[in-house]
Amino acid sequence: MKTTIKTVLGAYAAGLFPMGDSRNSDDLHWIDPQRRAVFPLNAFHIPRSLRRALRKDPFAIQCDTAFTTVVEACAAPRTAEAETWINPTIKQLYRELFEAGFAHSVECWAEEQLVGGLYGVSLGAAFFGESMFSRHSNSSKIALTHLVARLKKSGYCLLDAQFMTAHLAQFGAVEMSRQDYHHLLDKALVKTPPFITELSPDELAGFVSSCSLR
Repeated sequence: MKTTIKTVLGAYAAGLFPMGDSRNSDDLHWIDPQRRAVFPLNAFHIPRSLRRALRKDPFAIQCDTAFTTVVEACAAPRTAEAETWINPTIKQLYRELFEAGFAHSVECWAEEQLVGGLYGVSLGAAFFGESMFSRHSNSSKIALTHLVARLKKSGYCLLDAQFMTAHLAQFGAVEMSRQDYHHLLDKALVKTPPFITELSPDELAGFVSSCSLR
């Protein structure tokens, strides 16, 4: 049976997310981890080195202008031996989610070249981060910072990061139980804020200054 975006959105609302076996397999697995990583939107950390990079304003930041290209870049193996879970089924489903207004990308551009970014799914006041990529120093980190700034401005209350890593922890991500995650998710789904794509320099500066240092 073909997986539809209605199925995918229902899964996200129930606390699950899809992953593929490999980039050459069309199969999907639905994951509901015992432990879940999330970013508390009121406790986002910006490391000192990233704060300095943000002050230099090295990239033009756009949202939703190259969604498919961002997904393809995220799907590309990081090394010759590396595997990826973003398979053709995932790519097609997320294109359909984007076209239906449920998926978004944050993109870093330098001299009209896409050099970093991320994408994820928006449902209610929850944003489910799926993957990111970087072709320039700090580009994915800056994309993440811009995402959090936009989510806070919009009134979101949950940013799901799926699995905890040391990389995510430096930005303030925390790990919680499945039960606690589902509780936060249920609260987020009763709200319907818009996903704001525009952010002024003053709004970004205010957000950065409000974040704690790491």
